[in-house]
Amino acid sequence: MIFGRSLLVANAGDCRAVVSQGGLAIEMSKDHRPCCVTERTRIESVGGFVDDGYLNGQLGVSRALGNWHIKGLKEVEKGGPLSAEPELKLLTLTKEDEFLIIGSDGIWDVFRSQNAVDFARRRLQEHNNVKRCCKEIVDEAKKRGAIDNLTVVMVCFHSEPPPPVVFQRSRIRKSISAEGLANLRSLLED
Repeated sequence: MIFGRSLLVANAGDCRAVVSQGGLAIEMSKDHRPCCVTERTRIESVGGFVDDGYLNGQLGVSRALGNWHIKGLKEVEKGGPLSAEPELKLLTLTKEDEFLIIGSDGIWDVFRSQNAVDFARRRLQEHNNVKRCCKEIVDEAKKRGAIDNLTVVMVCFHSEPPPPVVFQRSRIRKSISAEGLANLRSLLED
């Protein structure tokens, strides 16, 4: 949800939301996997268990809106181990924030967050077409061997494409000591 300059992300499951902030990936959600320490603790506190990375040996997520058909996971009265309660993250948008990528688990199986931001930035710099960029992310995920569901939604915060990232050169000169140079020479001569 975007209201004014605030971006609020609510997540329950294995989809992920990532903001490009001047080319840097900022994760706005985390994947709810049963093997995460906080999720495992929550699961065990309500009588559930994690077996081989699966919730009660059945499900690869620890929070979800669906999966009501799986017996014993979402017992509303006493709070089952599968929770539909989302985690919330709020970000105040600035001019550095370029776009938001929301992707299903199939995307994140083959893209790291920073990799997806880099990929999307390059495509937007080439053609500045969000719909086309989403299709290219899905196509690239297929090329990388994604086998799960592939859905991508992007929200651009500016009408112009993201600018090239300019790296500041360091003014610090790097040098090696005489002792280090001697050690390096002896290693190379052996």
